[in-house]
Amino acid sequence: MGRLYLGLETSCDETAAAVVEDGRRVLSSKLVSQINVHQQFGGVVPEVAARRHVETINEVIDQVMADAGVGYRELDAVACTAGPGLIGTLLVGLSAAKALSWAWDLPLITVDHLMAHVCANYLDTDLEPPFVALLVSGGHTQIVHFQTFTGGRILGQTLDDAAGEAFDKVARLLGLGYPGGPAIDSISAEGNAQAFAFPEGVVAGYNFSFSGLKTAVLRCVQKLSPPLPVADLAASFQDAVTRVLVRKTLAAQKELGAPRIVLAGGVAANRQLRAKLTKFAPVPVYFPRMDYCTDNAAMVAAAAHFCGESSGLGVSAYSRQR
Repeated sequence: MGRLYLGLETSCDETAAAVVEDGRRVLSSKLVSQINVHQQFGGVVPEVAARRHVETINEVIDQVMADAGVGYRELDAVACTAGPGLIGTLLVGLSAAKALSWAWDLPLITVDHLMAHVCANYLDTDLEPPFVALLVSGGHTQIVHFQTFTGGRILGQTLDDAAGEAFDKVARLLGLGYPGGPAIDSISAEGNAQAFAFPEGVVAGYNFSFSGLKTAVLRCVQKLSPPLPVADLAASFQDAVTRVLVRKTLAAQKELGAPRIVLAGGVAANRQLRAKLTKFAPVPVYFPRMDYCTDNAAMVAAAAHFCGESSGLGVSAYSRQR
């Protein structure tokens, strides 16, 4: 058996643990979502999320160890997300990882949350750099050029709202609830993406802007009489977002001559985004399994193997991207 990592993920509203071998083979993975808890608030409440993590994390760890059929003596390291994320929730996972590292006399490896999303693509595949990655989530939208496993060069990023954040805000505007990404993706299948000509944010280079698009949807809704054509509005909005994401990613791939494209982050679960990239890309496109797109611990364990940092017990969590 190769190197075994116990990964923990608590950066936002999912409590997750996983055991992964050599960053590729998932032996066990469990996730407890808090979506039902936070739906009543229309978004994640950090204090509530942290308390839920405290209540759940030990049970999740016990479960994945049992499912993997391994004892702590067979592990090579304990890994967790150090950031970016919500500080209160991150500290739950980090504290648990520190405790296990100390009690089991195992190395502690901390990973960057965004790198972990990229590393989700290594699970159950033979993917290796170089590649251009489109990282799209609730908090970040970036195009990154990876030439090695250990780091990438950011080519462009959002200047305001991230793509996932825009999905959430527009979904709330259309009465679709939280989380917005899956709701818009689902109802868009019933709508006409050409019904409304929503603009792309005009930003130089590989950067993005979605605040203007969000405002355009708001103004359009304000001019319409009820009942709203929700499916058409959602489909047109989603088309505008995915159109600019795909266009700039393909331009970056062409400029750099990258042999493959990688899609990562929560919005990587969007079916239209996957379809457009696959259809128009001149090179192979990789994206994670649906259950590895959202925050999960298997990607954390994969990142620990390929690009994690061996840390002492004094390591701290961080809320913003370094």
